[in-house]
Amino acid sequence: DRASMLHRWDRISFLHWPFEVQQVQRLLPPGLAVEAYEGKAWVGLVPFYMEVTPPVGPDLRRLLSFPETNVRTYVTGPDGDAGVWFFSLEATRLDAVIAARGTYRVPYFWADMSVNRSNNLIDYESRRRWPGPRGARSRTQIAIGPEYSPAELGDFDHYLTARFTLFGTWGDSLLKARAAHPPWVLHRAEARIFDDELVAAAGLPQPVGYPVVHWSPGTDVRIGFPTALP
Repeated sequence: DRASMLHRWDRISFLHWPFEVQQVQRLLPPGLAVEAYEGKAWVGLVPFYMEVTPPVGPDLRRLLSFPETNVRTYVTGPDGDAGVWFFSLEATRLDAVIAARGTYRVPYFWADMSVNRSNNLIDYESRRRWPGPRGARSRTQIAIGPEYSPAELGDFDHYLTARFTLFGTWGDSLLKARAAHPPWVLHRAEARIFDDELVAAAGLPQPVGYPVVHWSPGTDVRIGFPTALP
């Protein structure tokens, strides 16, 4: 498919918690259903560093590079396709926030954010600026462990990370866009520090318990154009 953008998703952490299906389903638009794993809905907090460039023309990654954090869950669309529903996406570039809200119709928020790595520790911090709830914060510190071999990764690891469709809304209609990228290089990881308000800001209960954590150095991604679902 023709790409609308080329991304680099870099220094990315995946933190996930289980929720009751109805806690998540009530927040989804009509036409989307929770894709449960072993009877639970899973919600992810995913901070990383983003680089964006057009599919043609000069390489603008140095100009269009910024931290991002999303809160997401996993759903099935009315066409049976499985993908991601974003409750929120924080980004430091206001122009990127406005563009994404207008095209892909996903709930981007302007935020102050940072991503800093020192040896095997990586820190992510975020504070929402616009729109509300203003001031919602998140800070996580991840300890990066050894890389998984492909044979060590199971269905659950792929369920949480290998997602190639995103959904949005336009009025009463659902939109869908594809993302194409190589398989993730995933590492074992653990959360050393976790202080988050973004999951609760989405209307979900505050996460309870230790998250399931994966980390990846990143991958290059082709983002397709959004299309309306019938």
